[in-house]
Amino acid sequence: MNRIKELREEIGMTQVRLSIELEVAQETISAYEQGKHYPSAVNLIKLSKIFSASIDYILGLSDCRYNSLNNRISTNEAHILLLYKQLPDNKKRLLEVYLKGLAVQ
Repeated sequence: MNRIKELREEIGMTQVRLSIELEVAQETISAYEQGKHYPSAVNLIKLSKIFSASIDYILGLSDCRYNSLNNRISTNEAHILLLYKQLPDNKKRLLEVYLKGLAVQ
């Protein structure tokens, strides 16, 4: 369950905060991250929403983070989308202008 830890840390969330979101003990989150226990189906759905990631990705069954996009974009494209989403709005606008310029060449 290393993905849970990676995703949690990516958004700056503590184990305690995630445990509150899932309504479980902090020790349960630790057990998920160490692979000692697996989240219930209900908690997998919650994790998917919290982390904006597919359940398959969370479980390590897929390297594509966005399940609904699996058939439409590559892993590299999904990674670019993730990076884009992390940018502040002013840098998103700059990137959009740059990409538009590249597209017309």
